[in-house]
Order: sequence, then structure tokens, then C-alpha cells
Amino acid sequence: MCSVIFNHCWQQTTAILPDMRNDYVAIINGNIVKEGLSFHGDLLITDGRIIKIGSSIHTQVGTKVIDAKGKYLFPGLIDDQVHFREPGLTHKGGILSESAAAVAGGVTSFMDMPNVKPATTTRQLLAEKYTLAAGKAYANYAFYLGASNTNIDEIKQLQTGETCGVKIFMGSSTGNLLVDDSQALEEIFAQCPVLIATHCEDNPTIERNLAEARQRYPEGNIPISEHPHIRSVEACYKSSSKAVALAKKHGSKLHVLHLTSKKELDLFSSGDPSNKNITAEVCVHHLYFDDSYYESMGSKIVCNPAIKTSTDRNALIDAVRTGSIDVIATDHAPHTLEEKAKPYPDHPAGLPLIQHSLLVLLDFYLKGELSLETIAEKTSHALANIYDIKDRGFIREGYWADLVLVDFEKTTKVNSGNILYDCGWSPFEGYEFNSLIDKTFVNGELIYTNGKLITKPSGLKIEFG
Repeated sequence: MCSVIFNHCWQQTTAILPDMRNDYVAIINGNIVKEGLSFHGDLLITDGRIIKIGSSIHTQVGTKVIDAKGKYLFPGLIDDQVHFREPGLTHKGGILSESAAAVAGGVTSFMDMPNVKPATTTRQLLAEKYTLAAGKAYANYAFYLGASNTNIDEIKQLQTGETCGVKIFMGSSTGNLLVDDSQALEEIFAQCPVLIATHCEDNPTIERNLAEARQRYPEGNIPISEHPHIRSVEACYKSSSKAVALAKKHGSKLHVLHLTSKKELDLFSSGDPSNKNITAEVCVHHLYFDDSYYESMGSKIVCNPAIKTSTDRNALIDAVRTGSIDVIATDHAPHTLEEKAKPYPDHPAGLPLIQHSLLVLLDFYLKGELSLETIAEKTSHALANIYDIKDRGFIREGYWADLVLVDFEKTTKVNSGNILYDCGWSPFEGYEFNSLIDKTFVNGELIYTNGKLITKPSGLKIEFG
């Protein structure tokens, strides 16, 4: 049998809707990418939501029509790991600037990390962060509560919808966010009522490797190429395997962030993320770069966990295709160039990525390494399922119209004049991507087009459950 919407063999449908007004928007003649399929079709939006998907939607006078002929329509990306630096670190970036960069890159929803100042370790600070974002975020937003060795009572009190998850730094972090007490970890995994997201690196292993590097380079000039050996595969695996073991022991819902090594992939299984209690994420820079780039790019690609070998990178790409990796995100982490110019290991780890993450993945498509359907699944559908996001992450009737329109007939040259990050730089500066983000819609509103933001911030708090 043919489905009216979800099958290539569907019959032409029309929709005649009454009272067409200026608040109706029709996107016609596009190639819609959704739920394992790509097909030619139209959709109609009103009151921020998709109300009709069909092969030919008839509109009345007053409807704003956008002709998407030759272009591809994706669900807006949901980035589950960003560092927008607000409050307290706004010399690096802020919710306004980084969410602007997000929608310019097709990201319509983001989940921001708790390592700000003060760190988001209480429900009160979490609530204040939501207040801070209201009217300032171009994209939809959610925030993590950060775990510490001592805030289990705050974690136990969390209610559904209050946060996207609890972030545990089982490795590198700042302030009091490093959870290195075994009893605290047990309690968090046993009693956390929401999803647990982990940064997995074993600190004692890293410290031992760093001490050995200092012995080899007594003058203090440790080369940046040592970074993946200091923050090694072993450090990652020891920590991620511990997180997985704790989740299995306590039945926790666990999402392991930014995998970087082939060895760690053995900890995860393929399949529908909706049916998994333990899921995994990879970030675009770990799919794009490998350790051969340290010589040319230096501190600009230093991040935690570290970019590793081409063998690791290829294994990660393959795991995206086979399904043992469920999510692709950015770990967007801006720092100023002045901070990055400090000698290793004193410069901060992290790089700004969110404006170009979809373009990176579309280049993978054009090289035959990822399908468009896989990109939509790993950047939108899977996020909605794993985090139980309400009415987002899919191109479906009744869902919020979070959409990005992509043009493969045009290219995007990254330069200082079109970078929207407050930090003012990108690891892709000078590179020309083989596609262009044509338009981005957030909650049904055209917010980015022709290389410009055209409306005020109108992102909403993400709803869960």
C-alpha cells in the first residue's frame, strides 16, 4: 500500500484550506528529507506549525509562497551539546551571538552546558538561565543541570521538563563540575530521574600521560601533536566503559557525548535509539579532522576529548552509518584567539563549530560518505527520540515548523566577514563548502535568508515528555 506522505509511490494530493491569510506560509516544489525518505513535495505552515504536507498544496490569495525548486528541506538541527558561555564567560560568546550563528547554520534548537559562571548546579540557577535566554535566543533552547560531587539532592528533585538532562564531567572540566568521587557517581546513576549525559575521560590517566610528556620535553615546549597521546584512547575508554557499566547496573538512561575512538565503539549497539537506554554521540570535528591537522592548525583544533587518528575518524563515520552512533552534534565551544595563542597545555580546549556543522555533513554527502536521510536522522530525529522532545525534530503535520532549506547549486566560502561567533574565528576559515544554507525557519518564522538574520530572537523553551 502507498502512504499518502511517506512513500515515493503516493498519489498526488491537494489541500484546500479556508481563510488563507498572510500568516500562512507555503514552501513548494522542495525535496523533503525526513524519516528515511527524500521526496518532492510541499508543506503549509501557520501559527508556527506544519499543518499540511502533500504533493501539491493549493493555496489561496494572501499565502506567502516560497518556491524551493531544486533545494532540499531538512528538519532543523537539534544540537545537544553547546557552550554558549552565558552567564559569566561572555567575552567568549553569549546566547544572542551564538544562537544567531546556530540558525545561520541550520540549527534551530540547542542544549547548553552547565560550565558557566556560576556553574549551573542548582535548580534555582537552572531557572535563572532559562529566564536569561527568553527573548535573547534565536533558536529554541534547553539547559543541562551540572552534576558535582555534592549536589545529589538537587538532582533527585528534578522534574520532567525542567532540564534536558544532567551533565556529568567524568574528566576535564572547570570549577566544581568534575565528578571524581566514586560514591557520588553511584548515587547519581542510581537516583537521577532524567537523562544523564557524560563527558568521559579518565583524569588520573591524563595526568600520568602529561607528567610523562613533561619529562620528555623538560623545557616546557610540549608540541600540540602530543595532545591525543596525553588525552589518549585509553583515558577515554576507561571512563566511557565505566559510565556504561554504571548505567547498566542502575538502569540509567545514559547518553555518552563526543566519542573519539574506534575502541569505544565496542561499548555501544546499533539499532533504533528509541529502543536504547544507552546512546552515543559524535561531533562534527571528530568526523572531519584527524591528528594530521595538528601541524597546520595547532591550538585551533585542540579540544577535549582530543581529535585522534584517521583510523579512529573512519571508524566513527562508519559507526554513524551502521547506527552504533546515534547523534551528531558540535560541542560548540568558543574561545578568543588570544586565549588560544597561549602555549600548550595552557590554552583552553574547544572550537566554534555550530555555524558550519550542517555544511560539513553535506560535504560528506556529496563525497558519498553519508546519505541525506542519515544526516536528518542523526541531527534531528534521533535527538527528539532520545531526549523525548515534544513536537520537534521531524517534518510532520502538527509539529513546530523548525526547518532548514539547503541549496546544492551554491557554495559557502567561510571568511571573517560572515562568521557570526563573538570570538570571530572558525577552524574552517578560508574553506569553501559545496552547499549553502538558504533559509532557516524557527517556530514557523523565517529567521535567516540571503545570508542575513531578518527577525528578532524568537526561540522558545524546548518542551519534553
